[in-house]
Amino acid sequence: MGTPLEPREEQIAEVVDRLSAEYPDSTISLRYSNRLELLIAVMLSAQCTDVRVNKVCADLFETYHTAEDYANAPQEELAEAINSITYYNNKAKYIRSACADIIEKHDGEVPDTMSELTDLAGVGRKTANVVLQHGHDIVEGIVVDTHVQRITRRLGITEQASPTSIERDLLEVVPEENWQQFTHLFIDHGRATCTAINPDCADCVLEDVCPSSKVDNDVDLASGDPW
Repeated sequence: MGTPLEPREEQIAEVVDRLSAEYPDSTISLRYSNRLELLIAVMLSAQCTDVRVNKVCADLFETYHTAEDYANAPQEELAEAINSITYYNNKAKYIRSACADIIEKHDGEVPDTMSELTDLAGVGRKTANVVLQHGHDIVEGIVVDTHVQRITRRLGITEQASPTSIERDLLEVVPEENWQQFTHLFIDHGRATCTAINPDCADCVLEDVCPSSKVDNDVDLASGDPW
């Protein structure tokens, strides 16, 4: 017999099982065809919907193909190309700077380590984790986006507020084989049921294992680096 699970681990196992049944095809919703496109898409997705990002990237990826294309693009031109994205001026600056570093320090290739990725302008653990998982098939963390922040706190899995602290808590109790899928399941559930405002607790598959289902618990997310 294996070691008995702690209560929080039992809860997480039940949550993952139920969400996996509810969202059997859960996966990343950003559209990309290579690692650079993935990096750009994730950088653009901070505080912006994947639907909007995919729409913008459909044209963006037709115009810019290499790190050199982005690094050498005039700031005004790149900003105009993404001007329907939130914080488009700042994101254009980050993309140009990150791509310049990719050329100078990584021979034009998107790096494959957490430290090298997070050294790029505008790239934090969230973006780095996504690029590692879906661009390099390396899973060494859990992507903590706003859905994961909100739902893990509502479930009582963590009391932390910042993405970094929440990830640290999750890595202790979520089995490593579930790290990548955990995020996709929570994103799907956050979009479909456990929304930021007026979550549909009555029809939630987690209602009986969620301590927030019978209370008014609109979680305020702490500010911080969303990438």
